[in-house]
Amino acid sequence: MSEVGLSVSDLFTPVVRLGVTGLSRSGKTVFITGLVKTLCDGVADPQFARLKGLKGFRAYLEPQPDDDIPRFAYEDHLAALSDTPPRWPESTRRISQLRLTLEWDAVDAIRDVFGLKQRLHIDIIDYPGEWLIDLGLLGQSFSEWSADALFYAESDGLKPFAREFLSFAEKLDAGQALDEQIAIEGARLYTDYISNARRSDPSRAALGPGRFLLPGDLEGSPQLTFFPMPGSKEALAAAGSQTLGGLLARRYESYKDNVVRPFFETHFSRIDKQIVLIDALSALNGGADALANLEQGLDGVMKAFRPGTNSWLSYFLQRRIDRIVFAATKADHIHATSHDRLEAVLEKAVQRAATRASAAGAEFRCLALAALRATDDVDKSAGNETFHCIRGIPVAGEKVGGKTFDGLRQAVVFPGDLPTDPLDAFEPSKASPENYQFIRFRPPEVVGADGSQRVARWPHIGLGKAFSFLFEDQLP
Repeated sequence: MSEVGLSVSDLFTPVVRLGVTGLSRSGKTVFITGLVKTLCDGVADPQFARLKGLKGFRAYLEPQPDDDIPRFAYEDHLAALSDTPPRWPESTRRISQLRLTLEWDAVDAIRDVFGLKQRLHIDIIDYPGEWLIDLGLLGQSFSEWSADALFYAESDGLKPFAREFLSFAEKLDAGQALDEQIAIEGARLYTDYISNARRSDPSRAALGPGRFLLPGDLEGSPQLTFFPMPGSKEALAAAGSQTLGGLLARRYESYKDNVVRPFFETHFSRIDKQIVLIDALSALNGGADALANLEQGLDGVMKAFRPGTNSWLSYFLQRRIDRIVFAATKADHIHATSHDRLEAVLEKAVQRAATRASAAGAEFRCLALAALRATDDVDKSAGNETFHCIRGIPVAGEKVGGKTFDGLRQAVVFPGDLPTDPLDAFEPSKASPENYQFIRFRPPEVVGADGSQRVARWPHIGLGKAFSFLFEDQLP
């Protein structure tokens, strides 16, 4: 195509910004890598049904469109998956971006006259899920956030982790003299509490602020030296600028103004479509309490995505995200007979969170997903029973039934069957961690036998369904 043709084509090329975020080690990096690889090289197995019959289709990467956002390291992540032996890529801990362009034969008269292809730019914006949860802070005062944070810290599930922080905080008074060292120590104890609680149960996605967990270039910044302060709303409001309560409130507001709000205004408010990756299996593995924690995290997500007409978020949003996929990742860790059940459990959690958010918003869909499938389904019989198992290479150190795997040999594992009634997963008397054994598997071999970077097939679960739902309105 000539330079003039390209310039004319760009005038007609829409740009769709796809937000990709995830809660609790959910596989954002592999999702983006898999989506780009399967579209650019046509190696999806199974193939994307939405692209069948789309004449002249191709996909390719283009230069980074925004100079102020780091580029998603696609080539590095693909190299990790193509290594010998293959390894899962490192998780991304900051915002990044990649421009993917789709192209197909023109079906409208204007492009046909100029001999142009139809094109669609997809700007993929990868950001930590913790940043999404932080958006809820924009609608809370320091006293409101403090009350909520301390309420959760006192709960039965979190109090064992928060005990040292709570013991420290209960001795303080909002009106006492300002002391920088108290602020630093309190922030350290609070960060230790939420970090340890999240490490123990990744489904506790609502614990934050997010930058306390992923500080990045803010590590050591005064903007991260605050913590929830005990005391009544009136006492906290009356605390002067030279008091401890005043210092903490000021830093809380600084965090909102200098960290949360810029992310919202610069990036989140410009997103058109969104996929939220959720490690629902880890929550199921933790029983009903862990699923309740996951729901709490989804409350914050839905409030960000579904702002009501009178909310702070609707005031700032110039346009709304029109489609959201909530994806239960690692679907290859269970047999195909449980995929629909996994989707039903996630859908129940999302719907309940949406009801609590009580606001109209984007159309959403819940899917079971494995952006790179690491296992095969295997049925094993024992007497009159059939066990739906999976077969793959467990990661070195994983254990099942007293056996520790070496990361080299295949194993057949029975992960357990998910409940036919999704509500049973939320019922403490019916949901028990002993019902399941979900373990990590090594990535499959995706490099050609000649050792080149050519990929013959990219096995997946649900990647095509996610693509279709998000972009079917953009394709002919």
